[in-house]
Amino acid sequence: MHWNPSDHDRVVATSEAVACEFGAGLALLHLKSNVYYSLNSVGAFIWEQIQEPRSILDIRSAVLARYNVDAERCRADVEGLLKGLAEAGLARLHSEELV
Repeated sequence: MHWNPSDHDRVVATSEAVACEFGAGLALLHLKSNVYYSLNSVGAFIWEQIQEPRSILDIRSAVLARYNVDAERCRADVEGLLKGLAEAGLARLHSEELV
């Protein structure tokens, strides 16, 4: 999968995942692969953000507003999580067609 989005590209969760609260985070089940994923509280917050298409810049801004984190670390962590979600089939760039 090619992952090289700009700050203004939008990311959205796919309909191929279901989520439930698990401790302070979330457990996600990918319905096609039956693989479970877990997200900590920050990951759960980002998951909430992408239930509707949202720009990567807006997601980072929301994380920065809610958590006490360095901007560069926030950039790396948010983009790393979004890339991982996309690679797992749990999220996609909004411009991509669902397969």
